[in-house]
Amino acid sequence: MSTAPPTTTDEAPPAAGPAPSPGRWAPLRPLVLRLHFYAGVFVAPFLLIAAVTGFLYAGAFQAEKLVYAHEMTVPVGDTELPLSEQVAAARKAHPEGTVSAVRPSPEADATTRVMLSGVEGVDPGHTLAVFVDPYTGTVRGDLEQYGSTGALPLRTWIDEFHRDLHLGDTGRLYSELAASWLWVIAGGGLVLWFSRRRALRKVRGTSGRRRTLGLHGSVGVWAAAGFIFLSATGLTWSTYAGANIDELRTSLGQATPSVTATAGGDHAGHGASASAGDAEHGVGLDKVLAAARAEGLGDPVEIVPPADESSAYVVRQVQRSWPEKQDSVAVDPTTGEVTDVLRFADYPLLAKLTRWGIDLHTGVLFGLVNQLALMLLALSLILLIVWGYRMWWQRGRGSSFGRPVPRGAWRQVPPHIVLPGVVVVVVLGYFVPLLGIPLAAFVVVDVALGEVAHRRARASGAGAK
Repeated sequence: MSTAPPTTTDEAPPAAGPAPSPGRWAPLRPLVLRLHFYAGVFVAPFLLIAAVTGFLYAGAFQAEKLVYAHEMTVPVGDTELPLSEQVAAARKAHPEGTVSAVRPSPEADATTRVMLSGVEGVDPGHTLAVFVDPYTGTVRGDLEQYGSTGALPLRTWIDEFHRDLHLGDTGRLYSELAASWLWVIAGGGLVLWFSRRRALRKVRGTSGRRRTLGLHGSVGVWAAAGFIFLSATGLTWSTYAGANIDELRTSLGQATPSVTATAGGDHAGHGASASAGDAEHGVGLDKVLAAARAEGLGDPVEIVPPADESSAYVVRQVQRSWPEKQDSVAVDPTTGEVTDVLRFADYPLLAKLTRWGIDLHTGVLFGLVNQLALMLLALSLILLIVWGYRMWWQRGRGSSFGRPVPRGAWRQVPPHIVLPGVVVVVVLGYFVPLLGIPLAAFVVVDVALGEVAHRRARASGAGAK
C-alpha cells in the first residue's frame, strides 16, 4: 500500500517499453491515491497507538500466566472440596462485597475463582477475584478482574489503554476512529498496488523512495486482509458504529440471545433467600453445578447467583477458544431443576459470527497461534506507518515532507462511478460516523481551500494584465 504519491522517477520502469493501455478503472487511481494519502497522514498516529497497544495486548495473555502463576495455579491434589466449601473459604477471607459469580477450577492444576462485586477500592465495572485452592480451601490471593475473559490487572491495564487510553468514553473515540479508517486505507492501498505496472512492484534491486514504496506495498498487500478483519470486528463493539451494528442485528432478528433467568414453579421465591452477599441460595452451588453438568455443560463454567428471590441461577460456559463452549442454563434455586437451556448451536448466524470475530480479534479463539498472528499484524502496521511517512519525506528529496497530492482528482472519474460512490459513502458515513464525519469535514475544507486558491489565481492573472 502507498501513503504518498510516487514521483516520475520512482514510477519509471527500468527499461523503456510501450505504455500499457489504461484500464476502465484508471481514472479512479488519482482519487484513491489522494484519499489514501490524506487518510494515512492524518489517521496514522491513531493507528500507530492502536498497533502498539494491540501488540502488547496480544502478548499479555502469556505474560499474565507468568506474572500471576501463584494465584492461578495449584499443585494437583487427590480430591476437590465441594464448591460450597471453596466459596465459604473465600468469604471467610473476604466477607466484603457480594458474590457475583463463581468459576470452578477448570483444570486439575487451576484455582477456583470467586468474584466479588461492590468491594471498596475496586473499580465499579470490575470485580475482586479471590483464588481458592480447590483441594485444600486455601486462599492463594486476590486480584482485580475485568471482562468475560477474566483479565487480571496487567492485561486489564493494557486492554483499557488499547481501547480508550485510560480516558473513559471520550478516549474510545480514538480507537473507533482508527477502526473506521483502517479498512479504507487498506482497501485503497490494494487498489493502488494492483493498479501499478508489475515491473514497478519489485523491491529487489531498487533504492531510495522506490524501495520504500516497494516494501510498503508488498507488506501491505499481504497484511491487508488482516487489517480489514480487525477493522470490521473492532467496530462491532465501538461506541457509535457498534450501536448501529447492534440495532441492525436486532432488526434482522440476529441479536445475541440470553437464557431466561426467571425461577419457575409455584414455589418460586420460597426458600431461595440467603444472607447478603452469599452465593448459597436454596439448593446451593453444588446441586446447581450438578444440574448444569447433567445438561452437558463441561468446564470451564461460570455460576451466577440469583439476582433476587424471583430469579434463577445461571450457569454458562465461558470457553472462548476453539471449539467454543457458550451453552448456558438456568437452574431453579428452590428445586435444583433446569428451567431453561440455551445452546450456542442455536444462536443466529450473525450472533455466532460476531462472537467468533471478537474472539479472533482479541486473540483467544486459537490461543497462542492467534496471539502471534495478531502481534505480526500489529508489527506490520507499525512498519507500514513508518514507511508511509518516510515516503512522504523522501518525496521532498530528504529535506522536508513532499507536497500533498493535488486536488481535482474526482473530476477525472466518470459520473456513472461518482454517483453510486457518493451513495455508498453517505450510507457508510451514517452507519460509521467516525468515518463519515471526518470525510465530510475534509471534503468541505478541501473544496473551500480550492475555491480560495482558484480565486487568488484569477486575481493574480487579472492583476498581471
